[in-house]
Amino acid sequence: MRPGALRLRLVVPGNVRHNSGGNVYNAALARELAALGVEVETCPVDGDWPVGSAADRQRLGALLRDDDDGDGGDGTGRTVTLVDGLLACGAPEELAAAAAVGWPAWILLHMPLDSGVNDTGHDQAGLERRALREAAGVICTSTSAAAGIRARHGTDGLQVALPGTDTAALASGSEPPHLIAVAALLPNKDQSLLLAALSALPDLPWTASLIGSDTADPAYAAVLRDTVTRLGLQGRIGITGELRGPALEAEWAAADLSLLISQAETYGLVVTESIARGVPVVVRAGTGAVEALAAGTPDPTPAPERAAVLPGTAVVLGADPAPLTDVLRHWLSGPALRARWKAAAVDARDRLPGWDATARTVLETLYPERPAGLPPVAGPESLPRKIP
Repeated sequence: MRPGALRLRLVVPGNVRHNSGGNVYNAALARELAALGVEVETCPVDGDWPVGSAADRQRLGALLRDDDDGDGGDGTGRTVTLVDGLLACGAPEELAAAAAVGWPAWILLHMPLDSGVNDTGHDQAGLERRALREAAGVICTSTSAAAGIRARHGTDGLQVALPGTDTAALASGSEPPHLIAVAALLPNKDQSLLLAALSALPDLPWTASLIGSDTADPAYAAVLRDTVTRLGLQGRIGITGELRGPALEAEWAAADLSLLISQAETYGLVVTESIARGVPVVVRAGTGAVEALAAGTPDPTPAPERAAVLPGTAVVLGADPAPLTDVLRHWLSGPALRARWKAAAVDARDRLPGWDATARTVLETLYPERPAGLPPVAGPESLPRKIP
């Protein structure tokens, strides 16, 4: 460790191996903090997170209590530990033990734990409440996550570091229009509702791809594939599994509309990834994806009267696919609406904040005694970006 250097130990779950929003955020944060001169050590911890077994939590606790630089004291020349909430929120005793030996850890909270008792008999909300009290502080990755924690536990002093976005090439689109849903195949993402909505549109030209891990919940993925076959939509809907590199970029380039209709979502990085490519998005109303949909608009308040300027729309959904079918029919059969949403997405992409803004926010929060020469944190309004 360089004398006086800022060092961050970022502790992340080792059991989430698909391309989740949390994984993307953690990796981008580590990359951008390193670009700012912070020595970042990313520490994956295997286990059945959240909560984990006694052995899982013991491994986590040992890592949190490990002072390997011997630099102590003032918070500017020592290691600061930031733990993904998927681990930290189920391990309050381990956080308390680390604080007792002078190593209080921060929590990076992507989303609250599920409420209620899990299948191992743990009250997850109760564990989460205790963990938040034992932490040095809490950084939430969206205002939606912060609001959920505040409503559930009455927690004050929450900091928010919104996700950034990488620049991307403008999508060229397809004829007929191509719809994509980029998310792991999981019940919460509700791809089954999307299939039901699309099945009611046989009279209109379109194709669609469900792009995401089919190993996170193999049984649900199998149901989706069976549904496509049963509905006779094999020629229109592809279920690709998780894609990376050129294969994923080819799907983005062909896309005309993106959908994220998760039953619960604290932000939804795929929404801003879509907008970065000039692709409008349909999201579920009442979820954090609405915040992401408004990320690049001049006024980020997603008020109903401003819905026309958003790069897409938020639709109220329950178990009935009809409202989603109606939105898709309106979009597919309305060239003026398609053009308006597309124009809004292209306009918004220039104003999306980069991951450097996220890193600066986190750095200022963890190190309030900031080193000389560090540029000020830039908010979205001061980060205009012309994207090719």
